[in-house]
Amino acid sequence: MKKRILIVSIIIMFVALIAFALTSAEVYYNSSVESIEGTLSVYMNGFDADGYGSLNEAADGFSYQLEGLRVTIIGEDGTVLADSDYQDVSVLENHSDREEVSLAMQSGEGYAVRSSTSLGEDMIYYCRAVNYGGTVIYVRIGMPSSNEWAMFADALPTIIIYMVIDVLLCLLFTYVATTFILTPVEKLTREAALSKPIATKYKELQPIAEILNERNAEMDKKIRELEEEKNLVEQAQNSKNEFISNITHEMNTPLTSIRGYAELLASGMMSEEQQQAAYKTILKQSERMTNLISSIINYNEIDNMNINPYDVDLTKLCREMIAVLTPEADKRNVTFIDEVQDGVIVQSNHELMSELAGNLMRNAIRYNKEGGTVTVRLSQEKFEVADTGIGIAKENMDKVFSRFFTVDKSHSGKNGGFGLGLAMVRKICHRHGWTISVESEEGVGSTFTVKF
Repeated sequence: MKKRILIVSIIIMFVALIAFALTSAEVYYNSSVESIEGTLSVYMNGFDADGYGSLNEAADGFSYQLEGLRVTIIGEDGTVLADSDYQDVSVLENHSDREEVSLAMQSGEGYAVRSSTSLGEDMIYYCRAVNYGGTVIYVRIGMPSSNEWAMFADALPTIIIYMVIDVLLCLLFTYVATTFILTPVEKLTREAALSKPIATKYKELQPIAEILNERNAEMDKKIRELEEEKNLVEQAQNSKNEFISNITHEMNTPLTSIRGYAELLASGMMSEEQQQAAYKTILKQSERMTNLISSIINYNEIDNMNINPYDVDLTKLCREMIAVLTPEADKRNVTFIDEVQDGVIVQSNHELMSELAGNLMRNAIRYNKEGGTVTVRLSQEKFEVADTGIGIAKENMDKVFSRFFTVDKSHSGKNGGFGLGLAMVRKICHRHGWTISVESEEGVGSTFTVKF
């Protein structure tokens, strides 16, 4: 981290210095050119062609007057008539295509800057139209000027000095940064590694501290979940044995009854009336075993079911379920109380919601008292089914959602339940990330609450 800060700081400073030097050279160069153009214009005001004997003398004399600047005199057709740098001007080509000369021919004066790569400098030319003996001639002054790269090269030693200073400053900055900035961060990291509650006096680091505390809390939660999972691993052998035992018990009762009556029928020792009773018992127990198998299949299929959630109108579903179960409730003289809010939509599927609502409502009817009530409440936050039935004993509260648990210890008593309904409801809630709870008082009634 320290090395990275140092390298990044040096790169930033280096780029900044180079950019500043190049920009400064460009600005200074443009300013220099403008200044020279103005100077050449003033110089030209001092040219007097009639004060010299010939144009050659005029070019040489004016150049001497300007301390050696190149002076060129050009005719109206662009032919060079005299040049302070050349005694034989015949070797010079026509200058009418020179930018400064062309501009002077058009408007009376013109400027131009041309670079010389070999010399590493620019030539700034100023040309003006002058009346000489009744004819027009063009007088041009040329002044050398350093180009941008020459100016940058001149500044390079200074840049190198600043680079050395830059490295020293970056080293100092790195030390300060690591001491006053990274040290508190390293402290946070150490505390986080020890899973300690993290606090900092620096407000800039407060978000990091909060994130680390949340991470530690999440890690603690994960560890607890793993420990719980270890304790619950889904108690696989015990749960498996218990499940097999419960199924065996549930199926053994109807099978024993069916076999017994079948043997009596086969013996031919039963009267007609007894035979009819035996047939009814066999049919009833067969139906019960079929229902048990169906319940077990439905219970196990929830784990493998692909929910593919969609909008389910739970308001409509609950009211339809109340209408379907009202005849069953009427047989037990139990009354439904509808406290269902309109427009409650949940993400699930119709089949699972029917299982959830149907199981809770059927249980509320089965374990109710004569003349009791079943109150169905639904809102955007929760779904409740409350009854005025027999209630649940305190010692059974933690077992009520277990498979094959029923208040009726026989598992197949008068209420006809197998003890899978509430286990199925809990499994459905778990798959949706919902919670289910129960409040009950023996002899008063029970309230089952699903919080979405």
